[in-house]
Amino acid sequence: MIRPMIHRQLTRGDLACLVDEIARMDVSEGREADEALQAGAVDTVLDSPAALEAVLGRGGAPAPLPLTLLWYVPIRAQLRTRGVTDILLADYAATLPVVFATSQSQRAIAKGEDGMAEWWRFVAALPQGTMAQAEAAADAAAVALWWAGCFPEWVERGASGGGMVRAYVTFAGRMLALAADLLEAKAPEEASLFSRAAEARIELHAALIEARVEYLGDDPHSSESRLNRFLRRLAQDN
Repeated sequence: MIRPMIHRQLTRGDLACLVDEIARMDVSEGREADEALQAGAVDTVLDSPAALEAVLGRGGAPAPLPLTLLWYVPIRAQLRTRGVTDILLADYAATLPVVFATSQSQRAIAKGEDGMAEWWRFVAALPQGTMAQAEAAADAAAVALWWAGCFPEWVERGASGGGMVRAYVTFAGRMLALAADLLEAKAPEEASLFSRAAEARIELHAALIEARVEYLGDDPHSSESRLNRFLRRLAQDN
């Protein structure tokens, strides 16, 4: 079962690398970030505009940082712009591309198949109301949201009439709600998280869509693509 893992696994070394990148962009911002980090204000550093700029770069390649930070910082920022300040939800969304980075689950969809039908058959075949079914529902939601957020063009490919990405997001929301319902008595913290994720599924998907353009999609690392993204961020700031 996919659980938020990034925030608790960040090391002081990871955060020090982020501060170094901030300082490389702006010495005074780097000094402020270091002071905040020394004071234990980790979330202040992660939520700072300087951290986002350091991670994404100024029209250059993404910063040489751990994969966790490369996803986590932009997704936190994207969710905040959409009114979602729940750190656990940001952690959950950012965990998906990190966990599935080496996944082989893309094979079925790469062939143009509808993954939802297969995932639902698996969930429905398990004993009703069990922890196993709850975990399967949560995992089905995670992989659907990951696909819809990180590889929407693959999800839509071969779909009749379009709208498959929206269907995947809806499916993810329903599976999250099912997992929350089944876990309410035995694992209330996980149930609460999945319930909140189901309600925020649209925002989580949008944050993944926006973050993925830095690393995935059509030629994301070309000079032209990087410059266009940098100019777009400047326009948004102004």
